[in-house]
Amino acid sequence: MELILKQDVENLGFKDDVVTVKNGYGRNFLIPNGQAILATISAKKVLAENVKQRSFKEKKIIDDANVLAETLKALDIKIAAKVGTGDKLFGSVNNINVAEAIEKEGQSIDKKYINVIGGSVKRLGKYNAVIRLHREVSVDFPFEVIAQS
Repeated sequence: MELILKQDVENLGFKDDVVTVKNGYGRNFLIPNGQAILATISAKKVLAENVKQRSFKEKKIIDDANVLAETLKALDIKIAAKVGTGDKLFGSVNNINVAEAIEKEGQSIDKKYINVIGGSVKRLGKYNAVIRLHREVSVDFPFEVIAQS
């Protein structure tokens, strides 16, 4: 079943993508929840026209995302966490903590666009996260987890 996504769907695609899914997933979940519509011939033509008109606006958005990516690469984020014996943390550091640390540096990134590689961090050290700023722009973001003093 071919569908046109009306919004970003995790692990499937971005808004305005034409995707192929199993019939049950499309009919019972995506369409009733308003996340997709059937990809008929007329719907594809409308989508193509909308994408063409939006391409000029999209270029500016991509340029802004690239500027933000360069700004994020320049940041040196250290996240302080309580430490037990050795280098093991009490709790963990995840995308929410990374978003808060970036917010303190003056940049605002929604936590849902941050993916800490390996899930949540449970030990001290240097780690990476992938921040998706746009469907075409994502940045590898290094950060360090240090002991709280």
